[in-house]
Amino acid sequence: MATVRPIRQNHTDEPVPIHEHAIANLRFIRRTMEEATAFTAVPGWGGVAMGVTALAASLLALMQTSALNWLAVWLFEGMVAVLIGAITMRAKARRAGTDMLSGSARKFLLCFAPPLIAAALLTVPFYQAGLISVIPGMWLLLYGVGVITGGAFSVPIVPVMGLFFMAEGAAALYAPVSWSDPLLAAGFGGLHIIFGCIIARRYGG
Repeated sequence: MATVRPIRQNHTDEPVPIHEHAIANLRFIRRTMEEATAFTAVPGWGGVAMGVTALAASLLALMQTSALNWLAVWLFEGMVAVLIGAITMRAKARRAGTDMLSGSARKFLLCFAPPLIAAALLTVPFYQAGLISVIPGMWLLLYGVGVITGGAFSVPIVPVMGLFFMAEGAAALYAPVSWSDPLLAAGFGGLHIIFGCIIARRYGG
């Protein structure tokens, strides 16, 4: 008859110190909170500054006599706006102690950037095809899409701003060519200033 032998226990494994469990739990909690927290570093005053430069660009664009010069003015304004947005967003995040590589920040940027990249890539072929009148609507529409998708991980007012941009973009697609600069001024200028002031007052700068 076979004898029953007790299972040998491996005594070589040392118990994990309790402080290591605590550190691991704290890291997990912190990571979970970062993923769940809304990205609040959307710059309000930065948006106002972007709006002011867009109004200046719209006046300058009206003075141009060629489509290429008109396009150059707005493309330069786009680069200036991106620079203003990046600097002011980083500054606001730093003041709030928010890590720009946190979960909510990554989600915001990953959702906000692709529509803007698509708008930039479509601009050249639209210009080459002579579809100048379509470009303002396309810019406003895709920018609005980016604001809505990125704003899903930010404060509630941000997606609302995106809806207004999309509405202006839809209007610009079917509006006369002479309305292009006024609609761009109302969108990139007026909407940025209005919603920038709201964000700055409600969410700290």
